[in-house]
Amino acid sequence: SGVRHGFAQLAGPEQVLLVGTDAMAAVLVAKLAAHPEYRQRVIGALVGASPPTAASAHELPVLGTLDELERVVAEHRVTRLLLSPGDIDDQELEELLRRCRARAIKVSVLPQLSDVLGPAVEIDDVEGVAVLGINPPWLPRSSRAVKRALDIASAAGLLVLTSPLMALVAILIKLDSRGPVFFGQERVGKSGKRFRLFKFRTMVAGADALRAELLERSTDPNWLMLEYDPRITRIGRHLRRLSIDELPQLWNVLHGQMSMVGPRPLVPSEDDRVEGWARGRLDLTPGITGYWQVLGRTRIPFEEMVKLDYLYVTNWSLWEDVRLILRTLPIVLSGRGAN
Repeated sequence: SGVRHGFAQLAGPEQVLLVGTDAMAAVLVAKLAAHPEYRQRVIGALVGASPPTAASAHELPVLGTLDELERVVAEHRVTRLLLSPGDIDDQELEELLRRCRARAIKVSVLPQLSDVLGPAVEIDDVEGVAVLGINPPWLPRSSRAVKRALDIASAAGLLVLTSPLMALVAILIKLDSRGPVFFGQERVGKSGKRFRLFKFRTMVAGADALRAELLERSTDPNWLMLEYDPRITRIGRHLRRLSIDELPQLWNVLHGQMSMVGPRPLVPSEDDRVEGWARGRLDLTPGITGYWQVLGRTRIPFEEMVKLDYLYVTNWSLWEDVRLILRTLPIVLSGRGAN
């Protein structure tokens, strides 16, 4: 049965067993815990063939493997299976459903919509029937004001602290190769508004002219992902590794074009590839750092980066910004910025 049938009014509390590890399963488990009126208690999780040594991704106790379904059901008096089939192939799913039917275990199957919905999901009650309610991302004006105030304070403070370093970098760039100290490029910002993003120049002059040729060698057809980019200068390689080339973006933050934390600012040709629900990533100002920076930067495929940005926007909180900044610092200090 689907989700819309899986949470009908029940005669009594149910012991529910979770199978699945994706984002939507985690969201729904949290929502059920927050809504005891639905009388569904998720007692634990089943995992694949290899039993883990710790709790599952949902912070639920792991009660066994899929092969141990019958034992777990009997021991814990499970009456319903909450199934998120993203990690299960069709043959395994068919076999699991057959075993549940044979033992009169009810099954609620989660739709694979986490890529589209993100965590902006609530359980709504319609005449006693629980359904998934999808709420649009909304950031109160007060939260936007706090975020902007922190951006200004952080950017101004960092510009003062790093000004001697920036002066030294400017000299090294001029000594290393011909061309300007700064590199400016058009990017797409909040609500699709375009702006000019600034960095220290890390490539040879005329690097953009080689982009189309190099894109053919990229590991991702949507954007440039190369093991070695021949356009990068000697000093540029070090600046990128330490993320020092990003420092001029602090001026973009002061001007309100960027934030300290936010979605990745894309060039127009990349932004043109973002369609449909994923356009919601532009509801917030792009950032110097974000999920894409912390989780892998240029190693993350384009489509995954877009999903990460959308999830950031739909789940924004001030604490999450602080957490991402704290996770960025060791990456920069360890020289993993360009990886």
